Amino acid sequence: MIKMATIDFDFRNQIIQSDIGSTLAYCYQCATCSGACPVAQVTNGRYNPRRLILDALLGLKEKIFGKENAFNIWGCTVCDTCDEVCPQKVELTEIFTILKNMSVERGEAPEYYSMQASTILENGKAIPMQPAIERRREQLNLPPILPPNLEEIQKLLEATKLSDKIKKEE
Repeated sequence: MIKMATIDFDFRNQIIQSDIGSTLAYCYQCATCSGACPVAQVTNGRYNPRRLILDALLGLKEKIFGKENAFNIWGCTVCDTCDEVCPQKVELTEIFTILKNMSVERGEAPEYYSMQASTILENGKAIPMQPAIERRREQLNLPPILPPNLEEIQKLLEATKLSDKIKKEE
């Protein structure tokens, strides 16, 4: 017996009623986004922006979220190619960002995402400064890179409750 997906109207409305999500209603499923998407091309269609947009438009939350569906959202590299080619000017990458944020809220972000967020929270930057890079900059007579204002960055990230979201995923 095939299990039918359940339409979640609250989820659908939440997406469509967001500032950017309102453009979703203009999507007529032409698949131009999928044809142009470099991730869809290298994954032989495993990642499919058109399918993700359709699932969001139809309110098929269970096909979008869950650890087993993580690649459906997180496969997007936010290269904006789909936005550039969309004949209806649907802001797909913004909608995907909304879905990624929902995924984080649900505690379903991929481990690499949580690790990167923790690194930024702890160091103020995604890739902490390396002594080898500092030496190389000095050899090339480049100015030293100023360290980030860690206190300010942590204050901003705490305002977004990032640390709570990271802990939720662990």
